Amino acid sequence: MTLFNNKYRVESARLKGWDYTSTGLYFITINTYQMRVFFGNIKNGQMILNDAGKVIDEEWRNTAKLRNNVILDEYQVMPNHFNGIIALSKKSSHSKPETPQLHKQSGRGFHTEAKMYADSVGSIINQFKGMCTKRIQLFNKSFRWKSRFYDRVIRNENELENIRRYIFYNPLKWEADEFYTI
Repeated sequence: MTLFNNKYRVESARLKGWDYTSTGLYFITINTYQMRVFFGNIKNGQMILNDAGKVIDEEWRNTAKLRNNVILDEYQVMPNHFNGIIALSKKSSHSKPETPQLHKQSGRGFHTEAKMYADSVGSIINQFKGMCTKRIQLFNKSFRWKSRFYDRVIRNENELENIRRYIFYNPLKWEADEFYTI
């Protein structure tokens, strides 16, 4: 943590110098506020979505339908968080976006200031969180996301496969999760 204007703030975990509007694959984790269970429960290694969980699933699928530069990969709604892989591609006038390539190196030094850019990972996730919140709060006023989200630039095929496996098998490991509740 660092001190800014006499207040502590958490350093960003984002890749320094990386352009989060650039073509690539990103691993996203979004937690509920205080890791409260809102989206359903896991039974026999399967996530059983409740109404709020169904909103999360539907809005995530809408993310790609609404944006011609987004491709969705593996994802999983969990009881108190969401994990997904999102691919940003180049916009095109064609209906199908160009498939993104995996990044072999770290950043390229474009957007380093804290500003929201259209079609960036941050703006896409913030819009997703906003739509989910509006819809869920119609029937559950106490629903809140944690204010931030975690992202990771996926740099190679091996990392992509490991993250896909982690997401896919996450429900089977729920009972070992530190935030596990019945």
